[in-house]
Amino acid sequence: MAEAATVPASPAAIGDSEFDRDTAVTRREPGVYDIDLSAGWTIISAVNGGYLLAVLGRALADTLPHPDPFSITAHYLTASRPGPAVVRTETVRTGRTLSTGQASLFQYDDEGNEVERIRVLASYGDLAALPDDVRTTATPPPIPPLQRCFGPEDGPAPIDGSNAIADRLMIKLDPATTGWALGTPSGKGEMRAWFGLADGRDADPLSLLLAVDALPPTAFELGLKGWVPTVELTVHVRQRPAPGPLRISITTRNLAGGFLEEDAEVWDSADRLVAQSRQLARVRLG
Repeated sequence: MAEAATVPASPAAIGDSEFDRDTAVTRREPGVYDIDLSAGWTIISAVNGGYLLAVLGRALADTLPHPDPFSITAHYLTASRPGPAVVRTETVRTGRTLSTGQASLFQYDDEGNEVERIRVLASYGDLAALPDDVRTTATPPPIPPLQRCFGPEDGPAPIDGSNAIADRLMIKLDPATTGWALGTPSGKGEMRAWFGLADGRDADPLSLLLAVDALPPTAFELGLKGWVPTVELTVHVRQRPAPGPLRISITTRNLAGGFLEEDAEVWDSADRLVAQSRQLARVRLG
């Protein structure tokens, strides 16, 4: 079992945290939602892809008759910026146990043209209605106790505005995957960490969409630097997470032609695999 993490004296509740407020969408009309993308979830000037996926996931949860994302695939078309955006959703199919929908997020460019930033296709269901039968060979990642792991506060002070999202997360990296921060990357393409929201809010299916894309990229441990933009991201949510910190393991096995894959597993405090993901990302070589 995972050990308890240090949380604020009065942790935020699900539905009443900064994450919930910043992913909240306002329904303008059926299938059309407005949101002001928060600058608090940026790295440099780019809005984090997991945060954006959670925004679209929340809009689809309002559109579809089922509450929880089971599988959601996003294609990141252009970089999103903090500020106003519109989400348009469409119901593709509804059934007894699953419903399928698609959604796109749009913003305006500097010339006033509407630009599609992300397009997703997702299947939703009810995680609470799933049977308890679990047969797996997967095991939780070997991460040292939280107190022996390292967070952003243990490194040098960041450049102002360079990583606003770090202030909203509780990330404690496995020391075995922090060689990049010391100038000695392992070359293994691995990243492991304890994860939570900084205000103590427990995880739910929507925040799992953020969690799979919140750690430093595995490219850092391969000795590469700079932005690693996501091209495509697919997330499978398997169970509702138990209260407490999550453990995330991300691996890359193949970098070729300037692209790499990242396979993520998310484990809850009850040692259950609650989410999996794979993304294709572009890296800067040389």
